[in-house]
Amino acid sequence: MAVTVAAAWLVGSRLPQRRAAGFWCFLASNLLWVVWGWHDGAYALIGLQFFLAALNIRGVWKNE
Repeated sequence: MAVTVAAAWLVGSRLPQRRAAGFWCFLASNLLWVVWGWHDGAYALIGLQFFLAALNIRGVWKNE
């Protein structure tokens, strides 16, 4: 959860480098949420994270 909050803070930056770092942090948090969801059997959470990861990949691409 802390990685997700840090990512949100970075994405709100005016500097493109910080925004890019924020999207990469979001992708890392997506992976962490998937690991946690797998451990707990929260398959809806896992599905959500794949869709959110797609949006974050788009963010990385659009930020460049």
